[in-house]
Amino acid sequence: MLLLGLVLIAANMRASITVVGPLLAEISHTYGLSGAAAGVLTALPVLGFAAFSPYAPRLARRAGMERALLVAMLVLILGIAVRSLPWAPALFAGTVVLAAGIAVANVLLPAVVKRNFSTRQSTITGIYATTMGLVAAIASGVAVPLASVAPAGWRTALAVWAMLVAVGVVVWLPRVRDVRDNRPARDTAPTPLRSQVAWLVTAFMGLQSFGFYVMIGWLPTFLRTHGVGARAAGVELFAYQLVSLVTSLALPLVADRIRDHRALAGATAACCGIGYAGLLLAPGVSTLWVLVAGLGTGPSLVLALSFMALRAGGPSEAAALSAMAQSGGYLLAAAGPFLFGALHAATGTWTASLLTLLASAVALFAAGLRAGAPEASV
Repeated sequence: MLLLGLVLIAANMRASITVVGPLLAEISHTYGLSGAAAGVLTALPVLGFAAFSPYAPRLARRAGMERALLVAMLVLILGIAVRSLPWAPALFAGTVVLAAGIAVANVLLPAVVKRNFSTRQSTITGIYATTMGLVAAIASGVAVPLASVAPAGWRTALAVWAMLVAVGVVVWLPRVRDVRDNRPARDTAPTPLRSQVAWLVTAFMGLQSFGFYVMIGWLPTFLRTHGVGARAAGVELFAYQLVSLVTSLALPLVADRIRDHRALAGATAACCGIGYAGLLLAPGVSTLWVLVAGLGTGPSLVLALSFMALRAGGPSEAAALSAMAQSGGYLLAAAGPFLFGALHAATGTWTASLLTLLASAVALFAAGLRAGAPEASV
């Protein structure tokens, strides 16, 4: 039941974000958003992750991990509801609120895995990361068709995901009731800020998220400027996420059996870089490059989340490392969608934007080689 609850929480951690990309043109048209404003909208979730992640361990110490996760899901429902209101400021305000709920879940899930599944950390991480990616991909794939038939158009396509969060809340409630005191024990572990490995894990988390959120936020728009229709662009975004989650299923089977993760980290970064370079040099065969980039995206996320548990000594340290890696990492990642859109708006082409994306993959490769070393420990 604990694993089922974790899977349902994970199912709600990306869908409300990935559903925006395929609908971004329609949302921008409705409210007259500029390219920069659309970039801000796509960057807000990761900015919210960076801003609210540091508070998750504090909430867990005060209320317990299970209750903190319940609060996170309730906040997520509130954010989705507010974002769906027919008012432009509500679109942005609701996005911030839902990002706060997701941020808490982002931080605490690795700590829960560390506490309850210490011998299968990468496997359990892979299960919930794959679920997260699968539902996110479905959200992207059905966004445009649902918006085209729903009474309120794209607002319904955004709002419908609150129902899945509600299911997760119902399943998680018995866990909250049955656990009397689940607050993580205080320990004397050094702060992650003093650890070089913690900074490497933060960089790896941030750089892989940088690429992911750029692709989620801007791939459909990029494709449509190269003659791809709205529905087909949504399908390509779905394929990107589908490939990433399929490959992420296989990685934990290897990661839990080895201590040296450098080759895995390097290979995932290389796939991302090849995909980004392909989109720059040969956008006419975008489907190929989208699939190659997807080969690296899913495993790199599983590795980043696994590092938060594998490089920590206990649940409290894992929560602290997770808070640091996700706060700092998402702060770096938040620059991605905004910078990508701003460079395109300033230059009128995608060249500078894609070169920046390619540079992030090179940096991801370097960070992965060091964070994946067998001796790495916070």
